[in-house]
Amino acid sequence: MKLLTYKLLFLFSVILLASCSDDDEKAAGNPVMDIKSEFTNAMYGDSLPFTVSVTDEVPLSTLKARIYYGEEKVSEVVLRTKTNGSYSGKIYVPFFKDTPDGKAKLEFTLQNINFTLTNKTYDLTVTRPVFPYLTFVTASKEYKMLHKSGHNYELTETLPQKIKGYIKAPKTTSNSNELTFGWESGAIAFGSTEPITFSNLTAGEYTISFNTQDYSAAPFIVAYVVNGVKMEKLAEGDTEDRYKRDLALKQGDEVRVEGIDDFNEWWIDPDFLTKDGDKLTFKPIDGDYRIIADFVRRYLKVEVMSGTAPASLKEDGTGAIWIVGDGVGKPALKYAPSWNPSMGICMAPMGNGKYRASFVAGEMISASNINFVFIHQKDWGTGFKGSETVSGGDRTLEVVSDLILIGEGQNVNGVDNGNLALIKDKSLTEGKTYVFEIEAPAGLVGCKLTITEK
Repeated sequence: MKLLTYKLLFLFSVILLASCSDDDEKAAGNPVMDIKSEFTNAMYGDSLPFTVSVTDEVPLSTLKARIYYGEEKVSEVVLRTKTNGSYSGKIYVPFFKDTPDGKAKLEFTLQNINFTLTNKTYDLTVTRPVFPYLTFVTASKEYKMLHKSGHNYELTETLPQKIKGYIKAPKTTSNSNELTFGWESGAIAFGSTEPITFSNLTAGEYTISFNTQDYSAAPFIVAYVVNGVKMEKLAEGDTEDRYKRDLALKQGDEVRVEGIDDFNEWWIDPDFLTKDGDKLTFKPIDGDYRIIADFVRRYLKVEVMSGTAPASLKEDGTGAIWIVGDGVGKPALKYAPSWNPSMGICMAPMGNGKYRASFVAGEMISASNINFVFIHQKDWGTGFKGSETVSGGDRTLEVVSDLILIGEGQNVNGVDNGNLALIKDKSLTEGKTYVFEIEAPAGLVGCKLTITEK
């Protein structure tokens, strides 16, 4: 009897275990994929289409497609698979800088609601595309960049000194995408359309180049150019961010400035240059000059030169006259040179011993308080005085004005000898232009300053 009982219990256990095993298998499920697409080759930047039929005896959850470069997952697409059936999608083959041609892994994973997985993997041979051409896209025009060799492309064209645009690569197959290269965080970046600024030494015909593998490009010549010649730093270690160009100019010459992005917003000294749209015309007499691009003040400054040194006033009335002091400044009153002759304001030589400097009251000259002098060199030395008792090369200057006087000494008219000041109870009219013109005849005798309101 006991033996029969043991046999019955054993048989029941076997039946129960078999039943549980069948239930467990049914609960786990069996995800099955039938991938309809073939995968062997691809190009960086492609979007690979795929179609997968999926089935399972329990509800499915997701179909994932992943691409690996080496061990690194670089792309993934997730499709929800609520029911058995066919699902389609595309997976992007990333285009990275400097990635060599090689092998990639494409993996499909089907998962059901019980986290049971089925995987299938393909080995892909991936290459960097060679485009028939690239397009350089500017705000106003598109230029074709020709394929030269490898992954190098070039555009040779008559172009401005600086030109901005992004680079676009065309679709080459049904799987490829239009790719772009722009400027991000100080470098060329894939996928951007922010403009890249290419710059040459001068405007004219030159070549723009770009490599789609390492993103190397040219030219990026940081150059400020005057009449076709690159400007140099004003001085070694100059903290004012100023550049110079020394050149001979004739009255009526055109002055062409290139390479300064916002140059149309700079202040141009009307004593030296006439501005007509983008054209600058030189006004003073023929001679040697230094043009200074002052990036702090956004000011194109002009000075008279004698060889490689700032010019000085000569006995025959030629050369240069400089202004230093307070209450007057270019391009604005806040930039007054004060008593630093290295920042002196150069008067424009107009010929026949005449020198001119113009200031707008309230903007470049104080309407209520001035205190400056005229000196004969861009340094301390000789200058003009108001008193007839002068020595050491100083010269007497007569002032013709009902608003401004020249000091003859504190004991004579209350103003230091040679300093210009407003006459008591007088002021300048804000917004009006005051033209200071000095006549310096040969021998520097009878020098006269005339001040005209315009």
